[in-house]
Amino acid sequence: MTNQLHREPDFENISKVLRCEKPSRPTLFEFFMNGNVYEAAAGPAPQSDDPVDHMAYMARAFAACGYDYVNYPGCDFGFPTGEKTRKNTISLNEHALIKNWDDFEAYPWPDPKTADYSRLEKIRPFLPGNMKVMTAGPNGLLENVIDIVGYENLCLMLYDAPDLVRAIFDRVGGILVDYYENCAQYDTVGILMINDDWGFNTQTMLSVADMRRYVFPWHKKMVEVAHRHGKFAVLHSCGYMVDIMEDIIEDMKFDGRHSYEDNIVPVEEAYRRWGGRIAILGGLDVDFLIRSSDEEIVDRAKKMLALAEEKGGYALGSGNSIPEYIPNDKYFAMTSAAR
Repeated sequence: MTNQLHREPDFENISKVLRCEKPSRPTLFEFFMNGNVYEAAAGPAPQSDDPVDHMAYMARAFAACGYDYVNYPGCDFGFPTGEKTRKNTISLNEHALIKNWDDFEAYPWPDPKTADYSRLEKIRPFLPGNMKVMTAGPNGLLENVIDIVGYENLCLMLYDAPDLVRAIFDRVGGILVDYYENCAQYDTVGILMINDDWGFNTQTMLSVADMRRYVFPWHKKMVEVAHRHGKFAVLHSCGYMVDIMEDIIEDMKFDGRHSYEDNIVPVEEAYRRWGGRIAILGGLDVDFLIRSSDEEIVDRAKKMLALAEEKGGYALGSGNSIPEYIPNDKYFAMTSAAR
């Protein structure tokens, strides 16, 4: 399977998708791939400590794979957590650092206003064609709160200490708004990727009422940052979303949503239900990509593109990302449908 699509990046294509319009050619969207794909597309990664060198390499790799943007963080700040055991699965509790108000006051809250965002300017001469940057966050609001507090701890805290829960969400939310505000200052940036996993297979991680109380207002502010600066806001969030799609579309006003699973709502159904109101991005289930033949992958990808042919507002990609356990040939089979 040929690795490259041999076309110049043009951010206007993904822009049309995010405006729920029909792009001038089939358009691709991915949160991230992996080192094997990047190397197949752009050669070995640079041995450098300069983030601009790595960002330029990623721009070449994304361009070679057929994307109109490159995904890269705007700076390197993050939220400190406790020690995590690295196994096939991880605990959502062992790394908790905040259990009470004293912990809240002692926690080393990061300050995104002092971080170095200069890579977003320095990358300008290295962006091929009309490529722009998509900046993702250092995990999302709910993800960072769970990392800091622990999931079970958070569920108990919602009943035992709601004022502390409010304070933690507000502090993390304000920091993320500041991060995106800083990223949005740069005209090299075209998309703010607001990444925050919200659900399991059958329900949201918190009750819908608590999602609306603690999580959604801050995401609405992040989207407002994007739109105020003329950028697009894309939500990457895994899990069950049926009960909150109206919040995503009508209240938070995201331009696009990414992450779909066949056992929740297949992307074809999602497009029929919500296409035209919000851009539907990616959607070929990761499990499908692993288990299917190249021919089956190409067939489904072409059918999905055909489904969106008239109405627009769709970009082809995986349901989540391209981890290393997906063979390169299967990934490139999917993208070949966009030729």
